[in-house]
Amino acid sequence: MPKASPTIVLVGGGHAHLGVLADWIRRGSPEARTIMLSPQRQTRYSGMIPGTLAGEYGREEGLIDVAALAGRAGAEFVEDRCVAIDPAGRTLATASGQRIAFDYCSIDTGGVGHATGTIGEDPRIVDVRPIGTFLARIDERIAGVAHRPRHLAVVGGGAGGVELAFALRRRFGSAPRITLVTGADGALPGFGNRARALLERELARHAIGAVADNARVEAGTFYAGGQSLEPLDIVIASLGAAAPEWPAQGGLAVDPDGFIAVDRHQRSLSHPHVLAAGDVAVRQDMPVARSGVHAVHSGKVLAANLRHLVTGRGRLRSYRPRPASLYLLSTGPRTAIAIYGPIVLRGRWPGALKRWIDRRWVESFAKLAQSV
Repeated sequence: MPKASPTIVLVGGGHAHLGVLADWIRRGSPEARTIMLSPQRQTRYSGMIPGTLAGEYGREEGLIDVAALAGRAGAEFVEDRCVAIDPAGRTLATASGQRIAFDYCSIDTGGVGHATGTIGEDPRIVDVRPIGTFLARIDERIAGVAHRPRHLAVVGGGAGGVELAFALRRRFGSAPRITLVTGADGALPGFGNRARALLERELARHAIGAVADNARVEAGTFYAGGQSLEPLDIVIASLGAAAPEWPAQGGLAVDPDGFIAVDRHQRSLSHPHVLAAGDVAVRQDMPVARSGVHAVHSGKVLAANLRHLVTGRGRLRSYRPRPASLYLLSTGPRTAIAIYGPIVLRGRWPGALKRWIDRRWVESFAKLAQSV
């Protein structure tokens, strides 16, 4: 009897897996049964969320049809969420109770929110994660405020939190007070002094207050360090990703924070037939920041390495980040800050460049999904 084709399961519709599907549409998929497992048929491009929140993009503009891409790539789409993995037994369990067997598995689910564990419980807090439902949840929270919001806060000083603070200013205009609670490390930690100084001036230009302290909820009061921020209507938590529990519970090697430990080929250190990329994984051979830039580039690596595992042809590939990455942070209605290593600029052309890059990236997947 002919040998059955191996089964590949792509867990999660993150940016890296979009790259896998795109590669297989363009170059042909490997000789394997492929299953795309994702809780949503569409995924939202994270880079366009601040602009969408600000009202500069329509709600449909940042959506990518994962199910359609999977179909074009020859993969079966399963609308469900992974809740457990048995890497030794090569099976997955889903939220609906399905068990899916695999020969090779790639994980790109992203991380999970951890606002409650970090700040505390408060109904005014809207965690950015899960990203796919953030806009619906923030709209619900805004609609639940009986009056026009008077004071809005964003917790998190990274690029995402910074952009969301400016997005709130664009959405609500000059009336509400807006506070960016950056954490003790300040805004844009890890970026150079020039970028941080320019950001400080831009925050002042848009009347956005910044508090370099940690946020917490205590007895129903929201604090930044020892300072109460009350009265406060809405808090957006942009604290990065925490690790989901199921990879470690299943026996995959993880780092001290619970993220899947992978080598330079994105393979699990404990189970090399399992690959992982994006926010859920951490490279052990070199530091690679968790950002959409790196997740996008790792997609081609995953595609090539899965193809190699199935066929035995070619060689395993690895992603090596460039010495500097271009960051574009939207600030005003048409302006942005551009950061590329030591080069830091603000103006309309960075804003135009960001809009062009974002729209071009999303449209590239729409064209692939519709191609025949």
